[in-house]
Amino acid sequence: MRIGLDVMGGDHAPEAPVLGAIAAVKAHPDLCVTLVGDEAKIKPLLGAYERHPQMVIEPTSEVIGMEDEPVAAVRKKVHSSMVVAMQQLRSGAVDAVISAGNTGALMASGLLYLGRMQGVDRPALTAMFPSVKSWGVLLLDVGANLEPRAVHLVQYALIGALYCQEALDIARPRVGLLNVGTEAQKGPKVLREAYRRLAQLEAIDFIGNVESRELLQGKADVVICGGFVGNIALKLTEGVARDLFHEVRAALTATWLTRMAGMVLRPRLRKLIKAMDYQAIGGAPLLGLDKVVYKCHGSSEALAFESALSMAHGYLARDSHHRIRERLAVARLSYGEGES
Repeated sequence: MRIGLDVMGGDHAPEAPVLGAIAAVKAHPDLCVTLVGDEAKIKPLLGAYERHPQMVIEPTSEVIGMEDEPVAAVRKKVHSSMVVAMQQLRSGAVDAVISAGNTGALMASGLLYLGRMQGVDRPALTAMFPSVKSWGVLLLDVGANLEPRAVHLVQYALIGALYCQEALDIARPRVGLLNVGTEAQKGPKVLREAYRRLAQLEAIDFIGNVESRELLQGKADVVICGGFVGNIALKLTEGVARDLFHEVRAALTATWLTRMAGMVLRPRLRKLIKAMDYQAIGGAPLLGLDKVVYKCHGSSEALAFESALSMAHGYLARDSHHRIRERLAVARLSYGEGES
């Protein structure tokens, strides 16, 4: 299998993507990676892997920056690493694409070049949150659809559950709706309507509303929400975790006494930090696109790219995307009329 890697996207490009690709092909002999980006910057980073049979460079001359307006950039910068990677995915030259670049542009290019999966009106950006009590949680949407209708939230629930089943081996994923309270009548009209429909949907294990304080507690495997709320939840959680670990580290190194305490706590703290590290998770899928696309965090380092490549490798090896597409087509769910 071959995966296209946008090596110009992210804060640590192109070093981190290239080093992550080298580590991934070492771990997976059947994995080939197409490095899409500036050839002059890629080659010096490859070393002995410059002519390796599992590595190919696809030269490009443009980059879509984080500050670029997504749709305009995708249409104008047709020779950018992100767009060329999508073109290769559409043509079948690669089987999946991974990028840490401009999130909006990645979704826009995916819609333009790949289209939507049958049964999905609005593809979703996802985030895979670590959890202190379970494997983690898949949160969607985190920014693609800021004002979803109830039908979109139902579709997110279904495709999120299918992804957990097919890609993560979770037989009966628990699906929750992110809300301000656990009662069915809580929240705005669109959430109340989504709750009503989800409660009647036999294809998923709907556990009801989930409050934001429960996101990392392992109560649900899939949590669905609108992109506006999801993006805030994602960034707030990232910021709190970052700042909390910073303060704990500072407190444990403040005096000789706290440093001694830190030595005692170090094994447990390292275990916790590892469990909460998004770098080990790698990336999250853009669910609902007709082909396989993974998004890495903008500040991803080599480990995150290696993890994302390994995750995509497993997803492709299982033929999970094809089975999700088939199951969505067979479901033929009736979402009803009069969307709110």
